[in-house]
Amino acid sequence: MSASLAASETTPKAAAHTTGPSPAVMATYARQDLVFERGEGAWLVTPEGERYLDFASGIAVNVLGHAHPSLIAALTEQAHKLWHTSNLYRVAGQERLAERLVAATFADRVFFCNSGAEACEAAIKAARRYQYVSGHPERWRIITFEGAFHGRTLATIAAGGNSRYLEGFGPPVEGFDQVPFGDIAATEAAIGPETAAIFIEPVQGEGGVNVAPKEFLRDLRALCDKHGLLLMLDEVQCGMGRTGKLFAHEWAGITPDLMAVAKGIGGGFPLGALLATEEAAKGLVAGTHGSTFGGNPLAMAVGNAVLDAVLEPGFLDQVRQRTLRLKQALAAVKDQLPDHVEEVRGEGLLTGLKLKVPVPEVVKAAIGEKLLVAGASGNVVRMLPPLNITDEEIVDATERLARALERVPVPT
Repeated sequence: MSASLAASETTPKAAAHTTGPSPAVMATYARQDLVFERGEGAWLVTPEGERYLDFASGIAVNVLGHAHPSLIAALTEQAHKLWHTSNLYRVAGQERLAERLVAATFADRVFFCNSGAEACEAAIKAARRYQYVSGHPERWRIITFEGAFHGRTLATIAAGGNSRYLEGFGPPVEGFDQVPFGDIAATEAAIGPETAAIFIEPVQGEGGVNVAPKEFLRDLRALCDKHGLLLMLDEVQCGMGRTGKLFAHEWAGITPDLMAVAKGIGGGFPLGALLATEEAAKGLVAGTHGSTFGGNPLAMAVGNAVLDAVLEPGFLDQVRQRTLRLKQALAAVKDQLPDHVEEVRGEGLLTGLKLKVPVPEVVKAAIGEKLLVAGASGNVVRMLPPLNITDEEIVDATERLARALERVPVPT
């Protein structure tokens, strides 16, 4: 045993700090110096009782807001029964949620995991494995798009291609060919004898709220059919009702072969899923993939409760109505502050403002107005309210945003 290790085992640790961010938490996030004690719908409350209007929703996670009664009831009831058994055994809630997702989507099979990155990893493995069992082991490369964000694992940062996320982690994982977002000619030119699939977010969230044109998505589907490729969608951020459809690709009238889902599907509880057609899933047989916690009874109870709400008649109609109200209000902000706002963009309640002033300063100024928003690439600020947001809260949020923008000087 080394002397330093021996010392660490015998030397008492320093007393815990009492104010400010804890040094015990690894500094992988540039966190705002805010702590919240509880939540109520679209609002977060600090220990001191200050209320913040939450238009970040845990980065598009809390689709029903905070402390939703149905989710609390589902989680509490399940917590009194069973937390974890692993996938060595059948999980009743998992089978129920899978059957409901299959009934509501293109999919025939569902694999459950814990996060969006895991769902994207499963999709990557499924695409490669599909080609392998179909007699094309040489097909393993996947076409991805500039501005993409598919997670933080070694494979998903390589798929995203963002140099900031790749730096310092050694050679990027091989097998990804990146082309400009929305460029069908470049996409077709990138297809080669080793290409297995095309992987895209119908709406890029982290990349700047870039919406793939419907015709582009249709053209990708046609390309995949023509060349024997799988069409893979990442709907981790834009799925589960956020665009006013259950999943964003429905607006284009297409169906994928594989789709990664997370964030909103758990309403705040860690839950991800890979949805697949029977054909695309054929390579993932026993022993090829797995997850210790994926599909555990707690997550399944919450996931089923979220789906109950999102599939309730009229719920998605309400999302579309709220979308129109939000975009009208943001357009008014743009007209009021043309030197600050360049463009309003997005689909549904995944909305972005391309700004002419620095986004970090706007996020900070919004906090000063007790409003929470999220930044994105391309100097874009995102507004991602709960899907059950009210008209009054939309008006309140956009008024706070306008005041925040006014506090940020226009660059000269």
